[in-house]
Amino acid sequence: MTYAFDDKTMERRRFLFALFGGGAVVALGGLAAARLVGRKGGGAMAASTPAATAPLQVVQLECFAEEDGRDLGVCDVRKLVLTDAQWHQRLSDSAFNVLRRTGTEMAFSGPHEKPNHKGMYRCAGCDTALFNANTQFDSGTGWPSFWQPIAKRNVIENRDNSFGMERIAVNCAGCDGHLGHVFDDGPPPTGLRYCMNSVALRFVAFA
Repeated sequence: MTYAFDDKTMERRRFLFALFGGGAVVALGGLAAARLVGRKGGGAMAASTPAATAPLQVVQLECFAEEDGRDLGVCDVRKLVLTDAQWHQRLSDSAFNVLRRTGTEMAFSGPHEKPNHKGMYRCAGCDTALFNANTQFDSGTGWPSFWQPIAKRNVIENRDNSFGMERIAVNCAGCDGHLGHVFDDGPPPTGLRYCMNSVALRFVAFA
C-alpha cells in the first residue's frame, strides 16, 4: 500500500520542486523527493532523467519524514542512475570510492559514534533513508554499526566472495551504492551488525 499525500501537501512540494529545481529538502529528503514518480491514489511527479542514456528504473522504497522520521509508507521512486563523471561531481573522492567502487574507509577515519540526539541516516549518494539512529550501537570496530536497517526494502543484500572471504554486502536500493557489510555478531534483538562506511551516510537530526 502506498502513501497518498493530500492536495495541500502536494501543491507545496510541487512549488518547492519548481523553486529549487529538485534540490529542495522536503519531507522525503531533497533528492528522493525530486525522484518521486507516483503513489497509489495520487498523480505522478515529474523528475529529470539523471543520465540521458539510462533506462527508467522505478523501485519501491519506504519513505520517511525528514523532520521526525515518521514512516510515510511505500513510494515509487526513480532509481538514481548517473555516469561516473556525474557521481564524481556529486560525491567526495572517498565517498565515490566506497559507494561506486565498493571501497572501504579506514577504521575510525570518519564519524562513527552514536549521536546524542534522535535522527536518521540517509544515503550520501541519493538520500534514501537507511538507518534510524536508535538502532546504532558502538561495535568498537571504528565503523558506524546498526542492528537493523530502517526498512528492509531500502537496502539490497548480496553475497560477496571478494578477498577470499564470504560476506554479505549491503547496497542502497535507491542508487545501488555500496554501503558496507552485515554480520551475525550484533546485539539483540536481531543479532546482526550492519557495519557501514561513514562516508556513505548522511545524518539528519530530527527537529
